[in-house]
Amino acid sequence: MIVAFLFILIGCLWSFKRSSRTRMLSTLVLNAHQLHEFATRVLQKSRGTLEFKGPWFAKMDFIITSDPMNVHYISSKNFSNYPKGPDLRMILEPFGDGVFAADGNLWKMQRKMIHSVMKHNKFESALEKTIYQKLENGLIPVLDHASEVGIKVDLQDVFQRFTFDNICMSVLGIDPNYLSFEFPQVAYANAFNATEQAVFYRHIVPKSWWKLQKWLHIGKEKKLSKAMKTFDRFLYECISLKRERLQISRKASTEEEEEFDVLTAFMVEGEEEEEMNEDRKIGALRRNDKFLRDTAFNLLAAGKETVSSGLVWFFWLVATHPSVENNILEEMKANMVMQKEEEEEHRDKRLLFDAKEVNRMVYLHAALCETLRLYPPVPYNHKIAAQADVLPSGHRINKNHSILISYYAMGRMEVIWGKDCLEFKPERWITEKGSIVHVPSYKFTAFHAGPRNCLGKDTAFIQMKMVAALILGNYQVKIVQGHPVSPCNSMVLHMKYGLKVQLSKRTIW
Repeated sequence: MIVAFLFILIGCLWSFKRSSRTRMLSTLVLNAHQLHEFATRVLQKSRGTLEFKGPWFAKMDFIITSDPMNVHYISSKNFSNYPKGPDLRMILEPFGDGVFAADGNLWKMQRKMIHSVMKHNKFESALEKTIYQKLENGLIPVLDHASEVGIKVDLQDVFQRFTFDNICMSVLGIDPNYLSFEFPQVAYANAFNATEQAVFYRHIVPKSWWKLQKWLHIGKEKKLSKAMKTFDRFLYECISLKRERLQISRKASTEEEEEFDVLTAFMVEGEEEEEMNEDRKIGALRRNDKFLRDTAFNLLAAGKETVSSGLVWFFWLVATHPSVENNILEEMKANMVMQKEEEEEHRDKRLLFDAKEVNRMVYLHAALCETLRLYPPVPYNHKIAAQADVLPSGHRINKNHSILISYYAMGRMEVIWGKDCLEFKPERWITEKGSIVHVPSYKFTAFHAGPRNCLGKDTAFIQMKMVAALILGNYQVKIVQGHPVSPCNSMVLHMKYGLKVQLSKRTIW
């Protein structure tokens, strides 16, 4: 739906001015390869908000905006009037009743539950331990192999594998070992990727078309059905295994501490709530297999795609801006604490930073913020008006009218970021006192805004900073000459052709 909106937007905007369907089609074809940039230019010419009516048969009248006041109004001030809506829930079928697709009380309840688990006293230490483990046992061996053999690697593929392993360990307590120098094909990891691709397909074709495919069990819908069965089987097996382990540990009455993971935490908290009669309904829901499946799927999607997208754009920007890379390296030297390793005569020294150390690196944080400003992992957000309304920009909204917020365009608006808005400039994020500039979430929208803002913002930054510090501290990253870089037309802002690089060892101390 989102990308379909954009295609119609591009064509209709120009066709309305020229009253020519031929012109509409030619403009669409000519600019389809640069959809995000072209939509940005359209919004710049329209002062940040455009209202138009699509072809009558498409039933896709909508408003697209990059105006921060509109975003603040929709996301916060009048939040209750702008839910996801039933059409988007239908498209996001694999997400079930999870927090991404849910609205109203169901969404509030889920968000509260996820927030309580993330505030658990073991969550942060378990997360850091998981990242550290995957850096040492997954990322370093792969990058060492690539640098020693001299092969080209696709950093986008590497980061997607890394984040999938990492989020599976955090949420499910299972390491798929998807990241290794053999680049293995893991059935349920491939099924997860196929599911996301099929959901994107539902966004770009008419509802009647994908529904027909689903009814006939053909095309993308057939692939989606098969992928969901494979991945659901994996998730339900994980849930069953967790239940068995909990029962065994209780029967044995052992005091041995289990590794923390989100799935187990949900189960335990659900049982405790039922036993204490605090809220038997919520407690029972926490322990329901379908609820646990939906929660796990949503958290896996959030943890895998957004972090990998942020990292791949970060390394491309840093590699093409040597002065930024030098500033990050200088900051790392100033904050460097060498990790103590086992005394082995021929073992290489490895530069690793923990969460506390990377959180002291202000310039690195600023460079990541600047990356996410220009390349937000989720480039668009879709809302429906529950009731008729008027936006701060003066545009009238009818009941059930669709609104598209372009986060990608917002990062390129002079009115928000100044005349140098297209420049990669981490310094814009640092105050004179050397701290990070606070920018309201309705202007810096990489983690959404208002009540639906991302609960995993802090954990995402920790993960990205630990990965960035490890790679920049130990390897020189060079983009393969002539490798094309452009964003995909997709729900998550991936690179269309990946990011092919060559690595060599680096020593900064």
